[in-house]
Amino acid sequence: MPRCAKIAGTGRYVPERVATNDELAERWGKEAMDRTAEVIGQRERHYAAASESAADLATYAAQDALRSAGIAATDLDLVIVATDTPEYVSPATASVVQHRLGASNAGTFDVNCACAAFVTAVDMGAKYILSDKAYRNVLVIGTYAMTKYVDWDDPRTPTILADGAGAVVLTISNSPGFLGGKLITDGQYHDYMGIYVGGSKTPANEESIKTGLHKVRFLKPYPPETNFAHWVPLIRETLAKAGLTTDDVNMYLFTQIRLVTIKEVMAEYGLPMDRTHCVMNKWGYTGSARIPMALDDAVKLGRIKPGDVVVLCASGGGYAMACTVFRWA
Repeated sequence: MPRCAKIAGTGRYVPERVATNDELAERWGKEAMDRTAEVIGQRERHYAAASESAADLATYAAQDALRSAGIAATDLDLVIVATDTPEYVSPATASVVQHRLGASNAGTFDVNCACAAFVTAVDMGAKYILSDKAYRNVLVIGTYAMTKYVDWDDPRTPTILADGAGAVVLTISNSPGFLGGKLITDGQYHDYMGIYVGGSKTPANEESIKTGLHKVRFLKPYPPETNFAHWVPLIRETLAKAGLTTDDVNMYLFTQIRLVTIKEVMAEYGLPMDRTHCVMNKWGYTGSARIPMALDDAVKLGRIKPGDVVVLCASGGGYAMACTVFRWA
């Protein structure tokens, strides 16, 4: 009997605080927010409360996913948290979430490759199930609390970045769910965007904080074609590993940083936009949480059905990229 891995449940958490384009236009101007709506596709975004941390968001999304999968926290063998806005520099946020969930039988670790972290972690979680009989149930959470690191005087970040979390439960299966994955990185972009104070290179102190680099910063502009140039071949190569083509895919879910890029990729494949699902219009840009939140939304809206082929394609700072393909159970 083959040993396979499938997604058995999905979940999400969206903070209550909503900031609309009209609200932000009072500070940043109507022209800037109209451009945000046109190019990025955002009309609203949600901010975590002052009392909410990355682990809080992750825990709520995880509880939703566990309910969806019909699995108790004590049945989990592994908890992976994908984030670049951790609860602490150390220890791992996954330890905090494991304790809050009561997942007493699960090992834990964090994955940080910025906005590509969730899809990377899903690839890892599926392969744990495929390769080791000790792993039957794996919880993967993408959580993003980047507004905690935003400089509210920098118009490039408050208008785009938002908070939220999404999660999936991977379980052992007799029929193929996970069909393949591929990870790639172009490390020349490591110093383009990120949080550059607080690590061992530049520890947080009075002098380093004065630079403002303890906040999230766009230090250099990414070429606008970067995602398009990488996503198109990455998806084709991942599908080829599964013996599939772009026409075989029922649903594409991308990192949702620019709506225009998603439209360009779908046009390149000759596919209609109803073969993808976008949620940046209502939830803003939520980094490593973006794809699991969109996945959960598509599932709950009935846009993904048993037997469908689903592609998850992510990219993030670093410049890290990840792609996985599943057949929906």
